[in-house]
Amino acid sequence: MGETIKGLDGQLRCKWCATIPEFLNYHDTEWGFPVSDDLHLFEKLCLEGFQSGLSWRTILNKRENFRSAFHNFDYDVIANFTQSDVNRLLKNKGIVRHRGKIEAVINNAKRAQELIKQEGSLAAFFWRYEPDSKHTAIPQIVSTSPESIALSKDLKKMGWKFIGPTTAYAFLQSMGLINDHAEDCIIRSKVKQARKNFKHP
Repeated sequence: MGETIKGLDGQLRCKWCATIPEFLNYHDTEWGFPVSDDLHLFEKLCLEGFQSGLSWRTILNKRENFRSAFHNFDYDVIANFTQSDVNRLLKNKGIVRHRGKIEAVINNAKRAQELIKQEGSLAAFFWRYEPDSKHTAIPQIVSTSPESIALSKDLKKMGWKFIGPTTAYAFLQSMGLINDHAEDCIIRSKVKQARKNFKHP
């Protein structure tokens, strides 16, 4: 059911959010709340790709630097990045300087434009991978799911990069397509209500 820990306010929360101070606000205000904004969805998918092989703490601490370096993850701007932009980003100490991941963001920005033309929005596409509510897994015990495997496979077919099943699952968790807060976490009910009120794209 996912482990919890009692916070300073006496409320139970997912245990992972107490490991470092930066995680608490992220856990309480972002993680698991449903998102339909295309730029936010694209940003998270890119950041999850950058996290591959690293800790989320590293990425979260550098998030503002990433936003500055990638023009707030505006895919229309990033799609026009050139080799000189790649070279510039490789010199940016404020982000993760990994050529493959940087080039993947530029590639994925172009793929995002194509997907929006085809589907109307990124949100309309991604929310098709919301699991059936009747088949919910116990919170925080898996790192992939049939939906994340399908999402990864379908994106790869369309030319997206650095989107494996584990990365896709972390994306589904954080963007609210599943509520993976521990059963007795105080935020779980807030996410449940947000999901109930959410207007699917």
